[in-house]
Amino acid sequence: MLAQGGRFLFGLFIGLLVAGLLVLLLAEPRGLAIELLPAPTAGPLRVHVAGAVHNPGIVDLLPGAIVADAIEAAGGALPGADLDSLNLAASVGPGERVFVPLPGTAVPAVSGIPAISTAGLDLNRASAAELETLPGIGPSLASAIIQYREQNGPFLSVEGLLSVPGIGPTRLSQLRPLVRVD
Repeated sequence: MLAQGGRFLFGLFIGLLVAGLLVLLLAEPRGLAIELLPAPTAGPLRVHVAGAVHNPGIVDLLPGAIVADAIEAAGGALPGADLDSLNLAASVGPGERVFVPLPGTAVPAVSGIPAISTAGLDLNRASAAELETLPGIGPSLASAIIQYREQNGPFLSVEGLLSVPGIGPTRLSQLRPLVRVD
């Protein structure tokens, strides 16, 4: 008798299970359907490339870019650039600065203030790219320094920078510890 009661309960359980599955399968869906959207694509990385490159400035790179990609996007390195001082395979992130030095030029510190050796940058030999590593010296002032040097001969002292249009006593005081005249 117990076996008959067990079979009855087992049959009742299976019947209820099948009935529940049929209700779930045949019932109308409730609520709103979930719409799956494609994963958002990351926008371009904006990186500042400076120093010994053909086109210094802001470049747009794809996510996952490396230092070599940033240099290439800036027109490539200038002849003589010291690429061995850089890790060309290092990843770059948004807002970073990639500085390509010439031999003997120190790479500026992360804070944006140049990490130039205590010897300083020689005003009579520095290229425009090297001059741009100095605080407050952009492409136009670097060009003005070189133009002044070409038209008037070499600087005789650091104070000679005062003769360059756009450089006054305040800027000279910022530059004085970072430059020299040989």
